[in-house]
Amino acid sequence: MDGKARPLYLDKGSTQTLREGLKEYYAAYPNLTDPRELNEAFARIILAHDVSHVVYGCDTGMYDELKLLPLTWWTSDYHFSDHLRTLRDPTIGPAVAIMYGDLIKQHGTLWLYSSIFVEFPKLVPELTALWLRNRRRQRFVPFLQFEPLLARTLLDIRQEFELLPFIGRTARCRIR
Repeated sequence: MDGKARPLYLDKGSTQTLREGLKEYYAAYPNLTDPRELNEAFARIILAHDVSHVVYGCDTGMYDELKLLPLTWWTSDYHFSDHLRTLRDPTIGPAVAIMYGDLIKQHGTLWLYSSIFVEFPKLVPELTALWLRNRRRQRFVPFLQFEPLLARTLLDIRQEFELLPFIGRTARCRIR
């Protein structure tokens, strides 16, 4: 983001549509791989991940990156077992490497590993609370089938799937 205004999709009560929030996400983080430039299998998983950033109000800092995956497993229809299957799939598994490559391209290898080391301990209490609150969840956000949500407001999506308690956090510490 480098000194630009804070993207509106990060606001808990954002009334942007998911489509508008996704457009803003790509504008705010121009170093990300554009899914439209990839084959369909790769693009699908990367685009779903990017949509998750917008739906859950997460930026590309390490804290939010580390939070996003478990939050997705626990609140969407893309669970941990689906993720393991994706990683083993020879066609779409390499898409995960592209996402890590984007982080390294944007910040560098030293940033990636040192920020994981610094941010993960801060995240553990929040992840524990997230897991406890979502063990009996009945409604799941569509992960790969997100298209019907594109025209809806982020606030509407977050309310329908009871995501508002998981958007944002008190202190946003960054390694930059």
